[in-house]
Amino acid sequence: MEITLIQGILLAVVAFICALDSALEVFFWFRPMVVAFFAGIVLGDIELGCKAGAVAELSYMGMLSVGGTVPPNPLMAGMMTVVIAYTTGQGVETALGLSLPFALLAQWFGIFCNSSYAMFLEPLDRAAAEGDTKKYTTIILISWMITGSGYALMTFLSAYALQAPIQTFVNNFPAWLVHGFEVAGGLLPAVGLTLLMVVMLKKENAAYLFLGFLMTTFTNVGNILPVAVAGVAVAFLGYLRDEQMKKVTVVADGGAEDDGI
Repeated sequence: MEITLIQGILLAVVAFICALDSALEVFFWFRPMVVAFFAGIVLGDIELGCKAGAVAELSYMGMLSVGGTVPPNPLMAGMMTVVIAYTTGQGVETALGLSLPFALLAQWFGIFCNSSYAMFLEPLDRAAAEGDTKKYTTIILISWMITGSGYALMTFLSAYALQAPIQTFVNNFPAWLVHGFEVAGGLLPAVGLTLLMVVMLKKENAAYLFLGFLMTTFTNVGNILPVAVAGVAVAFLGYLRDEQMKKVTVVADGGAEDDGI
């Protein structure tokens, strides 16, 4: 299927908004699940957006920026997984594998922006020293707009302006190569989960992992929702326990439980 001009512009707007959020990490709209869902709405295929977002999110959930290491961009991965699957008719696993070059392009763009923004440090220091909040805010907003506009332009070019060459290029792949991308796309979620486990799997969290494994393996549930609800309940119980422990600690240290004095 083809993407219309209006859809291309709307996808660029989605990328712009999600890129702004990626700078602040407030709503986490830049995550593949959210980006793909919005893209599915724009393209009129929410089911495809959810499927593409699910496999992309699983693949990129464990790819974190550590020190100077910058992983492939999850925003463009989610966006282009939906776009490629929509325009070429390939499955979401194959589209996920084909989206990697676009995620790498966005990664390089992000590195370039972050490196170039070093030139703003001196004007920002000067504005802070002078107490010029208006100038300080303006510089921050300029850098913010540059980043968002770059992602919007990449999305518009990839999704609309270059969709015919991309579609022709992908559809001319031999069957064995398409199958290879499908296999790679199917393996990427396992890689993402493994990377996440490397970060999160500690003895304090092991019990929750085995609890979720038992629920999904030995109970007859048709989807992941019951497990998610149970996870929320367990997390809430943990929060209540931590709050109670804080109160006990304050009292034990001779702290400020109100005794009427």
